[in-house]
Amino acid sequence: MSSNTAEHNALEVAHRPLQFAYWVPNVSGGLVVSKIEQRTDWSYDYNKRLAVLAENNGFDYALSQVRYIASYGAAYQHESTSFSLALLLATERLKVIAAVHPGLWQPGVLAKLIATADQLSGGRAAVNVVSGWFKDEFTKLGEPWLEHDERYRRSEEFITYLREIWTSEHAEFAGDFYRLHDFDLKPKPTEVAGRPHPEIFQGGNSTAARAMAGRVSDWYFSNGKDFDGITEQVIDVKTEAALHNRTVRFGLNGFLIGRDTEAEARDVLREIVDKADREAVEGFGSAVKQAGKSAADGKGMWQDSEFADLVQYNDGFRTGLIGTPEQIAERIVAYKTRGVNLLLLGFLHYLEDVEYFGTRILPLVRELEADLAASGKLESELARNGILVNS
Repeated sequence: MSSNTAEHNALEVAHRPLQFAYWVPNVSGGLVVSKIEQRTDWSYDYNKRLAVLAENNGFDYALSQVRYIASYGAAYQHESTSFSLALLLATERLKVIAAVHPGLWQPGVLAKLIATADQLSGGRAAVNVVSGWFKDEFTKLGEPWLEHDERYRRSEEFITYLREIWTSEHAEFAGDFYRLHDFDLKPKPTEVAGRPHPEIFQGGNSTAARAMAGRVSDWYFSNGKDFDGITEQVIDVKTEAALHNRTVRFGLNGFLIGRDTEAEARDVLREIVDKADREAVEGFGSAVKQAGKSAADGKGMWQDSEFADLVQYNDGFRTGLIGTPEQIAERIVAYKTRGVNLLLLGFLHYLEDVEYFGTRILPLVRELEADLAASGKLESELARNGILVNS
């Protein structure tokens, strides 16, 4: 694929309607580390009801979290791949992304599991490859803890291995961490037009993470960011992807508080932070900042996060999706002009807030997108923001 073809593909992706995902609350404690009331439950019955509600309110994806031990307020955790399969079987259209850790999974075993889930769901399974920041999750399970850039090097091999085993009848791979020898996985994942294999998502803020996304991932997830923060990441990943004639899509985390007035929404945010579980937030902050500092250039995740940011453990407040439906819709579409293709959302009271999003906010987003397309301004805005690699 030529660089011109890659840029054409990137423009075609940019013109598609924004997609939406939600964080699956498959761990206890909700999506904020706060003692505020959260009418959100981590049980399967609640999550099954939520998944059906979400796919009927405009959500395209759900992301099942991965945690192996108690941390930052989540005393209990359902395993991500099994929970994702259960949600896939409970829904008809929703794609479900299971977060997984290289180093804790052998990739051939995971590839088999995801292929089966994909077959059972008619092509709706996906993975989010998490390189890991929480040392205890590895060492307490007796697995080695690699230094920062080595974790990303292992993840890159992991993704390359998955792609090879899902698409080749004589899969071969020889890396420093993983091997494949003339392997034919059967059945392969479901054949879906325009999708060569189950989608592969990846997160991380560091230079190593951005470079890896440009080389091998289908989607790059960012922690919560303002306009300038996400623009920097999109440009870095797209520049690397262009060197390999690839197209990467971008997801942005955001915690959404939509209310009929801005004052109401701001009051909710203020109460969340005021009632933060200070001990848990400070413990989390200490752990993640130490992990981020281990990046060679210090650009790891959470390095510039303040206490209030960390109350939502993926910096979701920083995206600024707080206010009236009109304010939130305008900000969401403004992120589209910064190269964002998907919003990954968390909520305080999931059932109520997901329905509020689908009925009050999403229709406004679609109207604004239509206006943007009709005016012909999307491409010029992408160019003005430096998003078009060849502009």
